[in-house]
Amino acid sequence: MFDRVLLPHLQRGRRSVLLLGPRQVGKSTLLRSLRPDWIIDLASPASFRDYVAHPERLEAELRGAARTVRSVLIDEVQRVPALLDVLQAVIDSTPGRFRFLLSGSSARRLRGGRANLLPGRLHVHYLHPLLACELAGAFSLDRALAHGTLPGIYSEPDPDTRAADLRTYGDTYLREEIQAEALARDLGGYARLLDLVAASSGTILNLRGLCGQAGLAYETARRYVEILEDTLVVFRVPAWSGSDRASLVAHPKLYLFDLGVRNALLRRPLDRPLDDERGLLVEHFVGAELHRRTGTLWPEARVWHFRTSHGAEVDFVLEVGRELWGIEVKASRNTAGRRAGFDALAQRTTRLARRIVVFLGPRRQRLGDVEALPLEAFLDELPR
Repeated sequence: MFDRVLLPHLQRGRRSVLLLGPRQVGKSTLLRSLRPDWIIDLASPASFRDYVAHPERLEAELRGAARTVRSVLIDEVQRVPALLDVLQAVIDSTPGRFRFLLSGSSARRLRGGRANLLPGRLHVHYLHPLLACELAGAFSLDRALAHGTLPGIYSEPDPDTRAADLRTYGDTYLREEIQAEALARDLGGYARLLDLVAASSGTILNLRGLCGQAGLAYETARRYVEILEDTLVVFRVPAWSGSDRASLVAHPKLYLFDLGVRNALLRRPLDRPLDDERGLLVEHFVGAELHRRTGTLWPEARVWHFRTSHGAEVDFVLEVGRELWGIEVKASRNTAGRRAGFDALAQRTTRLARRIVVFLGPRRQRLGDVEALPLEAFLDELPR
């Protein structure tokens, strides 16, 4: 098992937790490592049938539990959202008696079940594919760019098996299972849009262009993108606007949650990252590393992108408290590049504290007010 940076936060906490994340990121493994006294696996057909028909059964079981039962894990809780109402009643009537450890892969299913996520009673955390620091000595940039960092796939020693697993994930889960849950009724249109989202991952979202290429009405395409966000398959990086909105591009960038899944959906060769996509892939990798640290690991941080209508851009704008870090990513060993993006950003804010170029060279460099950081050095500066 990989050492997950979220584990100490879960071990220290006393509150019940809901751990959300896409399939196969290791939610169950992480929560089981906390050694719960009871485990209810709603992925089991028998357990699902029992609790979906009679959610009140859980309350009776908890009230009859031995005093030694303190922590209860409920896996895939989004399959029976009514159980959250039961848990609220139990938490309110017996405060401190139980700690509930819940996992889920679809915020949409929870909202659709009118679950309130127990505000004030439940801490919500997100688990993602592995960070580079969680891979430690096993980290390989080329492998991460080609196969992504889903734990079970990354740890598979045979490259052909890794590739087959990724294609199965894309075809079986993303294309079929989401549709089977009645989240997308037009499987053909949804599948076309999914391919287009994968192809445009890491670029500015042009939803009207995507819906035209997929042959979908705008509202249908918008709903499908919301499905992908709610099932945690994609994430947005919003546009940083500052105070001068008129001359800025306001559309977000959209990213698939894992590079290996992206490559499998696009039928890319999975034995290596393609040379002509390397720049996009490295930028995508850095964006995912930043996104995965926001929330529990770095609650004061937010990630944006910046682009003016005249084409000046900064790949990422990291807001840390009141400071802004401008971050450009280069998939090369040299640091020569545009300063126009940093300069345009600095004209719109006095909060730009750092100008960083992340590159693949071996040593740090200083170029005036620009810091050039090797990828590993940049990642070492991020919370873990």
